[in-house]
Amino acid sequence: MTTGVIPGGHNPEPRPTGQRMPQQRHEPAGRESPHVETRSRSSVITARAAATFEPVGRSVATARSFVRDTLQGWGFADVVDDAVVLTSELVTNAVVHAGTHADVLCLRTEDGVRIEVADRYPEREVPLQGSAVNMGSPDREGGRGLQLCAALAARWGVEYTPTHKNVWFQLDLPERPVGTRAAGPSLPADLLPLADGRVRVAVVQIDRKGTVTAWNEDAEDIFGHTAAEVTGKPLTDLAAWPHTPGTGTGIAEALQLSRWEGSYGIRGADGRVTPVYASHLRVRDTGGEPSTVCLLVRDHERAVLQTPLRVPASDAGTADGQNADPFEVFIGSPAPDDLDGLLQRTVERARDMLDGDSAFLLLATDDETELEVRASTGLPSARQRFARVPVEAGPGRYGSARMPAVHDDLTAVPGAVPLLAGTGMRSVVTVPLKVEGRLTGSLGVAAEAAGRYSNEEALRLQFAADRIALAVESARLGELERLRRGSLSFLVEASDLLAGTLDRDQTLALMAQMTVPTLATWCAVYTIADQASDPYLSYVLHEDEELIDGIKSLLSKVPPPDPVPTPGARVWTAPGEHAHQAALRSSMRSLGLTGGPARQVSSGIGPTLATASAVGGETVVLPLVARNRVIGMLTLGKPTDEHFRQEILELAEDLSRRAALALDNARLYSERTAISQALQRSLLPPGTPHIDGVEVEVIYRAAGEGNEVGGDFYDVFPISDGAYGFAIGDVCGTGPNAAAVTGLARHALRLLAREGLSGPAVLERLNSAILDEGDRSRFLTLLYGEMRPQEDGSAEMKVVCAGHPLPLRLRQDGTVEAAAEPQPLLGVIEDLELYEQTVTLDPGDVLLCVTDGVTERREGTRMLGDDGLADVLTTCTGLTAGAVAARIMRAVERFASDAPSDDMAILAMRVPGLQID
Repeated sequence: MTTGVIPGGHNPEPRPTGQRMPQQRHEPAGRESPHVETRSRSSVITARAAATFEPVGRSVATARSFVRDTLQGWGFADVVDDAVVLTSELVTNAVVHAGTHADVLCLRTEDGVRIEVADRYPEREVPLQGSAVNMGSPDREGGRGLQLCAALAARWGVEYTPTHKNVWFQLDLPERPVGTRAAGPSLPADLLPLADGRVRVAVVQIDRKGTVTAWNEDAEDIFGHTAAEVTGKPLTDLAAWPHTPGTGTGIAEALQLSRWEGSYGIRGADGRVTPVYASHLRVRDTGGEPSTVCLLVRDHERAVLQTPLRVPASDAGTADGQNADPFEVFIGSPAPDDLDGLLQRTVERARDMLDGDSAFLLLATDDETELEVRASTGLPSARQRFARVPVEAGPGRYGSARMPAVHDDLTAVPGAVPLLAGTGMRSVVTVPLKVEGRLTGSLGVAAEAAGRYSNEEALRLQFAADRIALAVESARLGELERLRRGSLSFLVEASDLLAGTLDRDQTLALMAQMTVPTLATWCAVYTIADQASDPYLSYVLHEDEELIDGIKSLLSKVPPPDPVPTPGARVWTAPGEHAHQAALRSSMRSLGLTGGPARQVSSGIGPTLATASAVGGETVVLPLVARNRVIGMLTLGKPTDEHFRQEILELAEDLSRRAALALDNARLYSERTAISQALQRSLLPPGTPHIDGVEVEVIYRAAGEGNEVGGDFYDVFPISDGAYGFAIGDVCGTGPNAAAVTGLARHALRLLAREGLSGPAVLERLNSAILDEGDRSRFLTLLYGEMRPQEDGSAEMKVVCAGHPLPLRLRQDGTVEAAAEPQPLLGVIEDLELYEQTVTLDPGDVLLCVTDGVTERREGTRMLGDDGLADVLTTCTGLTAGAVAARIMRAVERFASDAPSDDMAILAMRVPGLQID
């Protein structure tokens, strides 16, 4: 495609190539057609734009965009839609039917715009001048481009050359009284839109990359950011854009549209999100550089921007003498690709076709029992969007949605059309959208005056609805498919996140963060510990962090929802009602209307009203059911007057099932971990006794995450007056099976030692007990001893070392020696012959006992070993028992970089040195 723009100048020959034949006149037989020119008009041309399009299907869309952008840039928004429709038909004839290149020329004049579309297939029947022309039926495919020209253009014509066929049309700007753009009836003051004392309109300009290039004073006043702070930053850093998985237009896409209106939020300098209503217009400068001008007002002042320009109905006639409907012309043109764009275009054309003040379109839910508002114009769309009303049953039903209906005065039948309540509309005409006999939606046009519509308008609107119903249903099914794909991706990601943790608190946080703001504005999670417990408010999240505390305080005062196991979402009205009552009471107290003295407005009113607004919309509760038990409730909420779409509720239900299973898994994991830790702690000694004359220190490390007890164990306990037993052992293996033998050994040692048996006898009986375990038995290395402090300050120790690493004795002079001899380990053979050895610890001596997890600590091929342990112990002269144990543990940890793979136990006993006065 090649294009060019030439501003200014006078009207040259529109086509520089080829000699034109005299222009042919087209007019119906029997009547004049003054709008068909027989010659070119001489008018001052102020701008030109030309483009050539290749003979491929996609060129039609490109040509539409070229004409739309050109006329928008020239300020001809009133005639853009008609120009695009006509250009689309004529370019389709050229590139699709004729199969040639299409040359499009746009000429701007003082009164309007002239557009020429030429193809390179001149072999056409040349109508004789003055002959009758039969345009045929509107449903006939051939000749529709000329029919549309006759219906919409102020002037049009066809020209032929030996190489080109050129169709042109002229669109004049509508004549309006000076200063009048649109008008409505006078309204009582209480029905006028609310606005601040001084309405501020923020003007923000965005370049083609999406960054802010201009920021006016009103923008600074509304949002708190100065121009210097935001210039050069992407608008996406400031915009809080509404998002629905799989559907909807993002902010980047909205900034690329030629014109866009809607609601979103801007994050101010204080971090709060200010709801705004925006009108975007995409323009280009004299150098051709595009940018977007954004006009923003506070959302409650949307009427300042939302009132659309009204295009008067055309009085041009069709070739057969019947009035042309702009809406019918639109139906014949290619529809927008997205559902929202198609619906919005439909309501705008329906309103203009019947010269109404507002229009709306509702789509039926899958079961056809409710209608859901999907597009409107002239109404507070943010409040009404996705509101649902019953079709034909229950209070507030939507009239008779399956048949056309006309209401002359809604004040005489309150509630006949719930959507229009409180909007000032009095007369309305509604027609159904049906596909193959099924109700798929409803289209309505309303006016502020009574008695505006008759059955004739209802039939015209029904004809238009019949033409658009199939396209709407096709687009709706496409949106559902995109939503399902987006929902599937959302659920897959949610499942991965929920499966990645077994921590209960983290699971609760993930549940809330996945729903806000994707599915809801705020979320609360209730949990139920057991069947006898009441629901407990466990987590609250709002997209505005400053409102979380207020919602949490509100919900704590509201009785929790009933834990009903019935699947699906159910409406919960208690939070909204309680919030509104609390806000009302706060306002009355602040104004002194509760019987007390008048006071100044309390600072707490603001948060109270903000909380009421945050939870004032629809609130739904979904049960969290896992393993046939209700373990909690997931509560989702919308702000004031907003409702949930059915597709979002179905997605939330799928999420609640996955979240419930993840939450129950986290609960089971926490319970089992607590049980395991309690059992493990029961295998540990209750504490180390205080022994006069001997310092005792123990360090114990169990291998494996979450393990407190493994195959290694220790114990120090009193036997009789003045005598204490001590033991350190190692069961084969680690984990729960080894811990079971650990418990057997430790408890058996205490019991047998207190029966007065000697050390060898204690170990022999323990050996028999281990062998009696049969297949569950495991061999055990054990160092057991009895300790008796002496009056001279020393300590006598009788030890038996059954297959265990030998105890090491550290003397005061720094020498280290083994304090016992090795003997057979336990749990292998039945008949053991063990003996005990006596060791006397002098003041200052240390007896060190360790398990093989210490001596067998490895780093590659190196191992600490008995010699390495002895070398470390030689550096501990003069240290207390605690210091000795700590130095040994640091040396073991530093020996290798990897985490220990075996249990470790260190038992250090020291006889304090003599005190010299």
